[in-house]
Amino acid sequence: MVVKNIVRELDLKVFNKNADLDLEVKGGFVGDLLSHVMGNSEEGQVWLTVQTHKNVLAIASLNDLSAIILIDKQIPDPSMLEAAEKEGIPVLGSDKTAFELGGKLFELLRIDS
Repeated sequence: MVVKNIVRELDLKVFNKNADLDLEVKGGFVGDLLSHVMGNSEEGQVWLTVQTHKNVLAIASLNDLSAIILIDKQIPDPSMLEAAEKEGIPVLGSDKTAFELGGKLFELLRIDS
């Protein structure tokens, strides 16, 4: 499955215009403690978080994550969007909780595999 399918299926907002929505999604990771995400997320995962600052993009880039989904109606900081544009990593948004969105993402990826 690719990011654009997840955007469509989960009714997500795309915050950055130059996002590569054709990146493959291999799984998901939920977390807000940056050091935990940096040490435990894996390439191709979509990261669900409430963190909205540019350091999120540094970790997403370092771990080759496919997208960041901001949960609970969070809006990215301008510095986050600037970094996202440079890295080409999609920053997406939802009004849903991590619990609800994570469950739906899990089911989508399970069905796709």
